[in-house]
Amino acid sequence: MLKKTIRLLDSAYNRIVAVFCLLLFLVCLYAMIDAANVYMNANDTSVLKYKPELGHGEEALQELSEDAVAWLTVDNTKIDYPVMQGKNNDEYINKDPFGNFSLSGSIFLDSRNSKDFSDPYSLLYGHHMEYGAMFGALDDFIEKSYFDQHRTGTLITTSGHDYTIRFFASCKANASEKTVFDMPDDNNEQLLQFLKTHAAVFEPQGVDARSKILALSTCQSAENVERLVVFGTLTPAG
Repeated sequence: MLKKTIRLLDSAYNRIVAVFCLLLFLVCLYAMIDAANVYMNANDTSVLKYKPELGHGEEALQELSEDAVAWLTVDNTKIDYPVMQGKNNDEYINKDPFGNFSLSGSIFLDSRNSKDFSDPYSLLYGHHMEYGAMFGALDDFIEKSYFDQHRTGTLITTSGHDYTIRFFASCKANASEKTVFDMPDDNNEQLLQFLKTHAAVFEPQGVDARSKILALSTCQSAENVERLVVFGTLTPAG
């Protein structure tokens, strides 16, 4: 009787272990598939067919979405995306430019900014993705040697005002840093003073308080509130 009971317990134990191993395998498989989907969404090139040429932002981008306000390109990086603007800053965190749910989200303009980029300071957000996708490419801008070789880009807008970008600073900042993440009233004097003290790279030649500034912000990790921000000036293109 005792031997029979031991065999039953042993059999039950083996089944429990087998079920546990199967569940663990399924969880790992789901995590791998989910990670692959996130990576594929972040590197989806189908949106590139909407990339406009200078002077044609409105017609190309409005075909994509009424929330598309610009197209951002940072030369010689993977940053080549439409810029969305939602009713608030949560809308495009997990939504792609086509309006579908996506953990990689979209590049988006702060909801407090004017969609025509007429503000003295415009702030863009994007997820920090692996292999330089979305705003993952900003990591390297903290190194001066890389920064010096990647200082240009373009911003094509739906308002008909297109810009060339000249990057002049990179900085790590807490998400609660008001100088970086609040909108200035009329000029960027306080921001430039902050960068003079805190920036990892600061090349302010030709930049002053009246310059029109564009900031690109991404999180450093999901575990902290530190942000990496790259700053550039906007100059009318053409």
